[in-house]
Amino acid sequence: MFVCSHTKNRLEGKVALITGGASGLGKAAAHKFIQNGAQVIIADINTELGPQVANDLGPSAHFVRCDVMNEAQVAEAVEAAVARHGKLDIMYNNAGIVGPVLPPSIAELDLDTFDRVMRINVRGTVAGIKHAARVMIPVGSGSILCTASMSGLLGGLGPHPYAISKFTIPGIVKFVASELCRTGVRINCISPGPIATPLSVGQIAQFYPGATTEQVAQIVNGIGELKGAKCEEIDVAQAAVYLASDESKYITGHNLVVDGGFTCYKDIKLPSPDQVLQS
Repeated sequence: MFVCSHTKNRLEGKVALITGGASGLGKAAAHKFIQNGAQVIIADINTELGPQVANDLGPSAHFVRCDVMNEAQVAEAVEAAVARHGKLDIMYNNAGIVGPVLPPSIAELDLDTFDRVMRINVRGTVAGIKHAARVMIPVGSGSILCTASMSGLLGGLGPHPYAISKFTIPGIVKFVASELCRTGVRINCISPGPIATPLSVGQIAQFYPGATTEQVAQIVNGIGELKGAKCEEIDVAQAAVYLASDESKYITGHNLVVDGGFTCYKDIKLPSPDQVLQS
């Protein structure tokens, strides 16, 4: 008889480190990882929210301060996980920022702002990959995850610095997989669709002065294409559990797109017969 493995304890005995784990997608992943039996290190720059989230999640969660722009702090977070639990099975490079939505034009791009977004979203991810690999390669196993975005799959879906940074992540994953697959360590990324997180709602609200949070959230949810469903934090967390677990033992170098088909196609808006005849 077939027994479905899609139950709790899919990560039993595993140790996970999640950057940007104090809020949003990172917090949702931490919660889901713990529900599935993992011990979780929440690494975040927010020293007020981080300890509170770890306390709320219970004894299986522990907070460490980590600014991913500082490689030494990323290394220290990895060492903290190993010191506390004796190993690191899962590294989830989730920390990132959107940067300013405005100005929209490449001709007006502030390169200092661009550099900051790239340092956090790209360099911070590479630092996480580097130091996770350092402790995973000697034991010949481990799952490294990175947060990408549907903004890194099609042009025009995000501000320049953010979109460029997210276009970069799947390339990093494929390139690093070419090395790590020879060591037994896997690396994958997740590209979420539009989710009404506080971060995204706050960013999009800039375009709708006077709109309520609920109204902006409805706008974000309305971007999706899949009828009867909307992308939520739990959807990305479930994807992360799968890629972190042994259920995905033969998957590496992959970009798991969780966007309800948004980037799969583009409708061709043909004029109606009446419009053609009237023209």
